[in-house]
Amino acid sequence: MKTWRQALGDAILSGSSASILSTIAISRRGRKESGSSYAPTNATSHWLWGERAKRRDGPSGRYTALGYGIHHASATFWAVFYEKWFGERADRGELAVAAGGAATVAALACFVDYKVVPQRLNPGYEAHLSRPSLFLVYAAFGAGLLLHSAARSRRR
Repeated sequence: MKTWRQALGDAILSGSSASILSTIAISRRGRKESGSSYAPTNATSHWLWGERAKRRDGPSGRYTALGYGIHHASATFWAVFYEKWFGERADRGELAVAAGGAATVAALACFVDYKVVPQRLNPGYEAHLSRPSLFLVYAAFGAGLLLHSAARSRRR
């Protein structure tokens, strides 16, 4: 099993992959469901800016950049657990285990986001996305973890 330090190092890349893929899903579903690609990401900045962040539809350094930064940090946080629990087996090319691990971590992140933390710390994009779209976002997050694992195992 990887050390926490190794897991953190690998999570920087796998978390980035998960963040990017899930942000693409967030933006695409936001455009389809709320008419704005930016609104769901802006809403994530409600951690700092409150409810007005959920009403901002256009791109903004204040809302969009901060919202993405929070999302990216969160994805990296969860990627540390993925790398710690499943990363070594993913590195060995056991992609079925890695896929199950990615799905497990994505489901755990969703559970914590909506059932454990106070509403003030929910991601915020649920204000603009339906439940099926939220499922796609978390699936994209898991796919990003897996994508990086698959690429890493091929290089080795």
